Amino acid sequence: MQSRYLPFALLALSPLASADECGDVTIADMNWNSATLMAHVDQFILENGYGCNAELVPGDTMPTGVSMTEKGEPDIAPEFWSNSHKEMLQKGVDEKKLRFAGPAFAEGGEEGFWVPKYMVDKNPELATIEGIKANAKLFPHPEDDSKSGFMTCPAGWTCQITAGHLFDALGLEEAGFEMIDPGSGAALAGSIARANDRENAWFGYYWSPTPVLGRYDMVKVDFGVPADSDHYESCITQADCTDPKVTAYPPSAVNTITTESFATGSPAAYEYISNRAYSNADMSAMMAWMEENQADGEIAAFEFLESYPQVWTQWVPAEVAEKIKAAM
Repeated sequence: MQSRYLPFALLALSPLASADECGDVTIADMNWNSATLMAHVDQFILENGYGCNAELVPGDTMPTGVSMTEKGEPDIAPEFWSNSHKEMLQKGVDEKKLRFAGPAFAEGGEEGFWVPKYMVDKNPELATIEGIKANAKLFPHPEDDSKSGFMTCPAGWTCQITAGHLFDALGLEEAGFEMIDPGSGAALAGSIARANDRENAWFGYYWSPTPVLGRYDMVKVDFGVPADSDHYESCITQADCTDPKVTAYPPSAVNTITTESFATGSPAAYEYISNRAYSNADMSAMMAWMEENQADGEIAAFEFLESYPQVWTQWVPAEVAEKIKAAM
């Protein structure tokens, strides 16, 4: 651990306020970068700002959701991708066991077709799908420069289905594009990195928050229509859809889930949890920082608290912010 972080580590074990004000709180520490960062930030703020005795426990989406619903623990799941578990979560809410505290990401999980910003700076038309189609020759296929290339998701991923249907609905094949399967998620991210490092052309599917979009300036292409969530769910996400229509990607629901007992038993701490939401840009930047520095969630939490006071101080009352700053 770098020496400048030692005061954080020591103080995280010695909350400034009495634990009686909040009590014992368990937080799911899930095994991906954004979730473990959030869990450690929550632990530090709840301990030092609210006097909670906050403990991190290992977590993952399905087992954590089941445990919270059936056993009432852990108290908080900071980052829960809710779409694929709607029924389980709603059942927990209906039975007054769970609460949707608020969004983990202010914009939700964000999907889209993207191009590098340096291309849009040179040709602003490329920020729109019509501009992309009119300038298809700017995106040569790496194996056949008589065609244009669109980088899609790896085979077997749900996003390959959605991107493929939207590729068809947008008429990209007619414009001269051919889909390219990158083969893996790492290869897809690597294709964005290589293009940006060399200022080459790139057009394809990606999502946010992610380290790649924290490291490189990419522009999400405007499809010219709003999101049609019903059509997206009933057709765009279905492999057997035969009549896909153009729709923007609706934001993915990424919530913070708490137990009802935590929400009612620690109302001030719950208010913080319900107030805090990370922007995709900030989270992408932090995820890139974690990769570049090989940092775990604890170190990343300290970096976030030091580097983004203008963000986290908006999540808590002024007197709580002062306690946290004193701990820092």
